[in-house]
Amino acid sequence: MPKKYGVKEKDLVVAHVVNLILTGKLRSGDRVDRNEIARALGLSRVPIQEAVVQLEHDGILSTRYHRGAFVERFDESVVREHHELHGLLTGVASARAAADPDPRVVEQLVALTDTLRTTRESRTFHEAALQYRDVITDAYAGPRLAAMIRAAQAFIPRAFWVAYLSNHDEMLPFYETETAAIRRGDPDTARAVCADRSAFMGRLMLTELVRRGVLQPAPVAF
Repeated sequence: MPKKYGVKEKDLVVAHVVNLILTGKLRSGDRVDRNEIARALGLSRVPIQEAVVQLEHDGILSTRYHRGAFVERFDESVVREHHELHGLLTGVASARAAADPDPRVVEQLVALTDTLRTTRESRTFHEAALQYRDVITDAYAGPRLAAMIRAAQAFIPRAFWVAYLSNHDEMLPFYETETAAIRRGDPDTARAVCADRSAFMGRLMLTELVRRGVLQPAPVAF
């Protein structure tokens, strides 16, 4: 696989392993074959080990002494939990933005919301949405919170959402509401809309994972 310049090799491995899980090629309890990953990505063992350490820290893999790395439990509740955490953590940063709105940050968010409103192309929309979150995180999250937000994004990968072509009409209202809340100094709404957006994304991801056969449909309650 050709290298992507500007992307850390460790991050390539993390994205590769997450993709294997989200496509059902790796399942709960499966052992991660580091040699196979090295061959697939054309990388040495060093970035693979760095990725394993990060993935274990993020709760995606677990390592067993002298046995290797294994996929942690991956089911509906885990997907929901990852999204719930992402909503809570981004909500903290967004509430801080609303409590003390910096005019320069607000200006960037308004411009990005306009981009989200006018673009119909999925990749452009998603890139603008990522930039939106980065603007808030960079301005209002300390190092620890920023690291936790990145960790919570592990199962919210870029490739998944770029492929999800209906995101404009469904996702735009969340960003419009968040921007409006920050502009008028409303931390409660800014925090709540982050939680709502992440929960919605979690439901969409679960629907797609069931469609792919990666997860089983939830049992119907009688």
